[in-house]
Amino acid sequence: MSARPLHFNAFIWPNGYHESAWRVVDDDVRGVLGLPYYADIARTAERGLLDTIFLADNIAIPEYRVAHLPQTQFDPISVLSALAAVTSHIGLIGTGSTTYNKPWELARRFATLDHLSGGRAGWNIVTTVTSLAAANFGEAAHPDHADRYARAHEFVDVVTRAWDSWEDGALVGDRPDGVWADRAKLHAPRFHGEFYDVEGILPFPRSPQGWPVLVQAGQSSAGIGLAARFAELVFSGPPSLEAAVKFRTDLHARAAEAGRAPEQVLVLPALMITLGDTEAAAQEKAQRLEDLSSEEFRWQNVLYTAGLDPDAFDPDAPLPAELLDAPAASSRAAQLVEAARAEPTATLRELTSAMKSGAGQYHFVGTPEQLADHILTWQDAGAVDGFTIMGSTLPYELSTFVDHVVPLLQAKGRFRTEYTGSTLREHLDLPRPAGRG
Repeated sequence: MSARPLHFNAFIWPNGYHESAWRVVDDDVRGVLGLPYYADIARTAERGLLDTIFLADNIAIPEYRVAHLPQTQFDPISVLSALAAVTSHIGLIGTGSTTYNKPWELARRFATLDHLSGGRAGWNIVTTVTSLAAANFGEAAHPDHADRYARAHEFVDVVTRAWDSWEDGALVGDRPDGVWADRAKLHAPRFHGEFYDVEGILPFPRSPQGWPVLVQAGQSSAGIGLAARFAELVFSGPPSLEAAVKFRTDLHARAAEAGRAPEQVLVLPALMITLGDTEAAAQEKAQRLEDLSSEEFRWQNVLYTAGLDPDAFDPDAPLPAELLDAPAASSRAAQLVEAARAEPTATLRELTSAMKSGAGQYHFVGTPEQLADHILTWQDAGAVDGFTIMGSTLPYELSTFVDHVVPLLQAKGRFRTEYTGSTLREHLDLPRPAGRG
């Protein structure tokens, strides 16, 4: 095994990450609404010895999306808890918003998952970009970008304090003396900050990992700052090799400035894959997906992922001038504004036609052998520690990755041939936080 083993995270999305996936797969269109769909993908990822599976979350759905994409934004913790019962090793990462949750309650949910899974939980920290969420939670307005990230730093601090509210040795189980746990080993947060006030301990002992693994995906300067301070696994990363090397180098430098060990911040950027026995076959599959893409969906989704309301814009007019001078709501919005400044007379439809409507991920199209070479090239260049694998169709591309790419990497000594630990931290070679006792 190489001194720097690869790590892989499987991204679960209904029918696949490409927007046209649901139109080309043969599955029952309603299958993504049931547990067997998720269980099949989780077992496939575990068969391939992948580190984790990952569920994103949308707590507000713009209505345009229901016409173009399957909508299955179930509560991630509920789904992952069910998957914990049908898997034994794979890590279970779910998204939780720091803007539309309370820190003590979120700490309890993720620590519960960590207990029920035997130490396989991870929390993807997001601040929620869409302003549509505010009304769902009875809020008059959506906090701006800077405010969301200021709150996020305090939120994560409070969550980790709640996770540390029991020392590891607090549970003694002394039946003769009738002492279940040692009260002297409790440490209530009693936190009073700028945004949150949290008093009491969690209602159960510290979870197997101490803390679920902390995950982050922001690409803005504020997002990278949050990742540098807290994240142990980072999903984001630019789509070019040179830019990805710089991103990882800068992130590690900022982590070191925050007093952390850079090697404990793993970078697994998104990589959408479409694989075939030959490059031509893979290209044909990818082209079929593109041919079925909707222009109406593309421009609306670019706006939505930028934190803007698609219903408020005319696609056949330029981006409103006031947006060009206003602070960008997200890194995605900044990309859109930059494109509009470069072509001020272009309509919104024209601006977005060439933009990726999803997370801006790189789409790899080719053979398993070519993908294995791509992965090793990027790791050897210092750009990544692995990838978040986003099959353009699911479970098909993930199955191909597991059955044909993983063995190539194993043969080169670059990926595990068995799980050697039971917790997600052990898979990722991350230390267990010592606690505050």
